Amino acid sequence: MKPERIVSLVPSLTEALFSLGVGSRVVGRTRYCTQPPRAIGRVAKVGGTKKVDAEHVLGLEPDLVVAVKEENTREDIEGLKEAGVPVFVGAPETIDTALEMLRELAGRVGAAEDVAEAMLGPIERVYRKLRQEPGRRRRVFAPIWKGPYMGVGSDTYVHDVLETCGGENVCGSFTRYPVVGLEEVEALKPEVVLLPDEPYPFSAEDLAEFYALDIPAAREDRIHLVDGKLLTWYGPRMASSLTQLAALLKF
Repeated sequence: MKPERIVSLVPSLTEALFSLGVGSRVVGRTRYCTQPPRAIGRVAKVGGTKKVDAEHVLGLEPDLVVAVKEENTREDIEGLKEAGVPVFVGAPETIDTALEMLRELAGRVGAAEDVAEAMLGPIERVYRKLRQEPGRRRRVFAPIWKGPYMGVGSDTYVHDVLETCGGENVCGSFTRYPVVGLEEVEALKPEVVLLPDEPYPFSAEDLAEFYALDIPAAREDRIHLVDGKLLTWYGPRMASSLTQLAALLKF
């Protein structure tokens, strides 16, 4: 039986639910769920991704809560399960597993097959094309936090996105989110630096620190401020995100 009252605790999957044609059944979302902008305003907010107002969620009487292991806390997920709420928990660490998760979610919410294919088909085609493209990879540093600076390790979704798009993640020998000082960044010699606006809001004020480093990216003027959704959101925007990132990393 398909769920009729869905609460999404993941911004990118909230967008995916609307793309899958079940947005009218989404009754709750986090304050970070901002897409699609015209439709999302009617949906009740239930806190943040890391601090969910469980009482508010339960008051919405959901028959499905959508969560992701990486973005939501175990305590929140287990608490909702213990309260008897069915919870869909994704755990995407690669583009492949993100696609599997999206297909599973489409089935779980009863999305029409042609609608699901309209969202997933373009992503799969872009993904296949990028995997077949040969050539040397550009060394890339993409911090997700500042104070301290933190990079992305080999067991993250962002790492797989960078590698798929023609990058060589300079933090790829680490796992999870390693702390990396600017001296270490210099030693890693990135040819491209990508500064996303989420989860940490990198801005023009942060450019000077990287341009002051003795790295190829600074000398070649390849330090870019980017939309963080390109790196971290899975869902309908993945095909466009992969295409844009591949263009940024080209020689």
